[in-house]
Amino acid sequence: MADIETDVLIVGTGPAGSATAALLSSYGVANMVINRYRWLADTPRAHITNQRAMEVLRDLGPDVEGEAVMHASPQEIMGENVFCESLAGEEIGRMKSWGTHPLSKAEHLLSSPCFMNDLPQTFMEPILFKTACSRGTQARMSTEYLSHIQDDEGVTTTCRDRLSGKEFTVRSKFLVGADGGNSLVAEHLGLPFEGKMGVGGSMNILFRADLSKYVAHRPSVLYWVMQPGADVGGIGMGLVRMVRPWNEWLIVWGYDINQPPPEVTPALATEVARQLVGDPNLEIELLRANTWTVNNCFATHMQKGRAFIMGDAAHRHPPSNGLGSNTSIQDSFNLAWKLAKVVKGQAGLGLLDSYSAERAPVARQIVTRANQSIAEFGPIFEALGMDGGVDHEKIQKNMEARADATPAAEAQREALRKAIAFKKYEFDAHGVEMNQRYRSEAIATDGQAEPAFEKDRELHYAPTTWPGARLPHVWVFDRAGAKVSTLDLCGRGEFTLLTGIGGEAWVKAAETVSAELGLPIRTHVIGPRRAIEDHTGDWARASEIRDAGCLIVRPDHHVAWRSETLAADPAAELRRVLTSILAR
Repeated sequence: MADIETDVLIVGTGPAGSATAALLSSYGVANMVINRYRWLADTPRAHITNQRAMEVLRDLGPDVEGEAVMHASPQEIMGENVFCESLAGEEIGRMKSWGTHPLSKAEHLLSSPCFMNDLPQTFMEPILFKTACSRGTQARMSTEYLSHIQDDEGVTTTCRDRLSGKEFTVRSKFLVGADGGNSLVAEHLGLPFEGKMGVGGSMNILFRADLSKYVAHRPSVLYWVMQPGADVGGIGMGLVRMVRPWNEWLIVWGYDINQPPPEVTPALATEVARQLVGDPNLEIELLRANTWTVNNCFATHMQKGRAFIMGDAAHRHPPSNGLGSNTSIQDSFNLAWKLAKVVKGQAGLGLLDSYSAERAPVARQIVTRANQSIAEFGPIFEALGMDGGVDHEKIQKNMEARADATPAAEAQREALRKAIAFKKYEFDAHGVEMNQRYRSEAIATDGQAEPAFEKDRELHYAPTTWPGARLPHVWVFDRAGAKVSTLDLCGRGEFTLLTGIGGEAWVKAAETVSAELGLPIRTHVIGPRRAIEDHTGDWARASEIRDAGCLIVRPDHHVAWRSETLAADPAAELRRVLTSILAR
């Protein structure tokens, strides 16, 4: 007999693990989460929080989304990525990023009810963890995962209490490994990975100093320092990152991965800070320093039997594009509802196979994109004449040449402008954040062709109700006139059927099939004089169905199935689709 029993055991309390716990508890599923450390993140590693991740927090409730917004630095001060010789020195160039360009901002406003923000992991984790525990999650800190064994009915996991040294076992129906880039759960499962770990070395220097006089006129999250001798992650520059405006900062600085990690002493930290800020008399309050490795590695399959991996355990990459915690939270949004349906007997085990089918391609995409973004600094270095050599005097002359009144200097300036503008693929890649379209047995396209991307799919979000895509956001209105996002009509752990006037037979069919399958199905009829109205016509345009057609939306906001018009036998169609999706 196991010492403890629960439905789902989660290893790790980072963004992936805590979000999974919070979602499962919100869905009424018993779960336990363990953390080998005594507390949550103590360094602000992840920070860029995109719209899709914020939609998950919104789905957890207005209190969760509201607390995140309260602690976050808002999108408008995330600003213009600055490239400079030092914060006090000459500015080389800048670009509007993170949706702050007017054209990009319009796309952001049209795409989601939520706003991108900068929320350091030291704030995000406690919000998610508190939500989980307050809603029923059992949490054990200073508790490490040791091993697990599976059988046909569940998983028995052996853990160690690090305070007493005693081992104990947990019996669960399912195990989720959200235990980071050195995941022991992934190792024990023997899951396949592609890529390489430890391709570069970096150190973080977290400190306090009032730098407002250098940044007040150009607020930004990231200040890239290009100077001879500066180095981060082997790419030839130093990074000064805003953690809290404008007195808490994180410097990222590289070291030779082939050498032992350096000891970051207060003296070294102060020296590096003075170099990048450009103030030889700067005094800092050193808060923390640590080293880490740049990875280029992802799982090609993310589950085996009743055990799953997510977050950094599955996709291991540099922080480029700000995809880490966002993708981790979205992993949890994909898996949690599926676990809940199986635990509650509303779906068969086959539903869970769709997790890896849907999320492993995303893992590959974001690891590839993040590492590619590092390489895309190359044209900036080339334009500045930073050839990676050790002749600092030569490099400085190459950089200064851009101010000359010569044809060569004019060409250099043009090359530099183009190289900086091209970094939109890292700092304004809205499509990478929002364009996930799933293909699995948990989606029923009925052979409908996927619409093509008319614009660059990495830069621009392309809304569609094609099954597998995230439901488009538009504002509709309740009878009191208050606007409601179409995403708010869905989610919260349940399937939703959306139809219009003339599609009432779908609603009756949903009631019938819901009773037969023991599966709650939320329904909305959208149209004039109905509970939800489409005054602007935006929903009629975005839905891509006729009024009497319908959409079935999964709990994670992705369209599961659609019918352009009313079927001859709506109940039969819903029964066919839902039993297939749920592996019943």
